[in-house]
Amino acid sequence: MLVNRILKHGKKSLAYQIIYRALKKIQQKTETNPLSVLRQAIRGVTPDIAVKARRVGGSTHQVPIEIGFTQGKAFAIRWLLGASRKRPGRNMAFKLSSELVDAPPCQGGSCGQKRRTRSPMLVFHIFTPYQEKRDSSRDRGKNKVYEE
Repeated sequence: MLVNRILKHGKKSLAYQIIYRALKKIQQKTETNPLSVLRQAIRGVTPDIAVKARRVGGSTHQVPIEIGFTQGKAFAIRWLLGASRKRPGRNMAFKLSSELVDAPPCQGGSCGQKRRTRSPMLVFHIFTPYQEKRDSSRDRGKNKVYEE
């Protein structure tokens, strides 16, 4: 999944080289297992909830919804790679290794993305009752949204 997200213009062998070089740099920097650093970085950046637009009574509300582990992991990998591409540095392997090392203590740019995603949840938590609930009756094929 990481290789396919780092891929540019179909050059998969170059993507593998970037990842292997980044993992080697992580091992030199931290002197620990680079796969555990990668795992911690992805777990630290993975979001639990996201906002989704729901149309209720003619107006659109941002409703917080829980997302699954695989979708959260996809968000985390996308944010890690986006933050590492924005970093100043020599090459992508160096930038990726720096971002992966900085992600678990929440110092990297990807952790900022998680904070920016989570802050609307605090504002829109009042719309939590508007999460979609299906009505059993057939109202011309439309789904009704009810408040609890």
